[in-house]
Amino acid sequence: MADAFYVPRGEGRYSATAHTAGPWSSESQHFGPPSALLVRALETVEPAHPAELARVTVEILGPAPVAELTVRARVERPGRSVELLQAELASAERVVARASAWRVATSDTAEIATDGGPMLPAPDSVTESPWPEGWQSGYLDAVEWRAVRGGMDVPGPAAVWARQRVPLVDGEEPSGLQRLFTVADSGNGVSNFLDPRQWWFINSELTVHVRRVPEGEWIGLDAVTLVGRHGTGTATSILHDASGPLATGAQALMVRPRQAGGG
Repeated sequence: MADAFYVPRGEGRYSATAHTAGPWSSESQHFGPPSALLVRALETVEPAHPAELARVTVEILGPAPVAELTVRARVERPGRSVELLQAELASAERVVARASAWRVATSDTAEIATDGGPMLPAPDSVTESPWPEGWQSGYLDAVEWRAVRGGMDVPGPAAVWARQRVPLVDGEEPSGLQRLFTVADSGNGVSNFLDPRQWWFINSELTVHVRRVPEGEWIGLDAVTLVGRHGTGTATSILHDASGPLATGAQALMVRPRQAGGG
């Protein structure tokens, strides 16, 4: 197995390795790596002028198998100041995810930039955190997790640092946004308060609003999960790098007892 989440096969095709396997099933990927692969495709769409991604939404249309995937991206609506991009991830003939992104022309706003809020303690000041019983390895072992508050094995809101142990694509250094999206889909896992052996709490989408591109290997997640009375919930995250908060993430959740089926 290659020491990466994906091995490139040419012409937009990528073979997923066992590092992508999610906690619910060894046959389906955690959607962190697929989200990052979609962002990587969006980054390859050449802008007509200097621009940055301001918002990315990943719609999860079905499980992404640990197999070969095809990804492609395009400009959906061009514009001088703001443009809409689209990306699609497919397994064989089945589309498993679509991403839409607003890309905004850059300008100098340093003079009026706002403080993102309190910083998390540095990653080297906290210790590695385990995952709860009942979840399978793969993606979880391919990322280093360090708990600042709470922890993945402690029910409830939590703040953690995460660092990829392997590249997104074999032979490449991940971009800052690729690192961000590899981790951003873990908000519901980090802040879960339900026993994963008894409950499903699976997200159907991921939306991230980005103020700046992260720097460095570590991405921080300060996350909370809330559940309503009729099987829906939300997981929201403040995303950090070593310089402070830089983005917000949100996931819509399907919540139900596991014996009721996966939906």
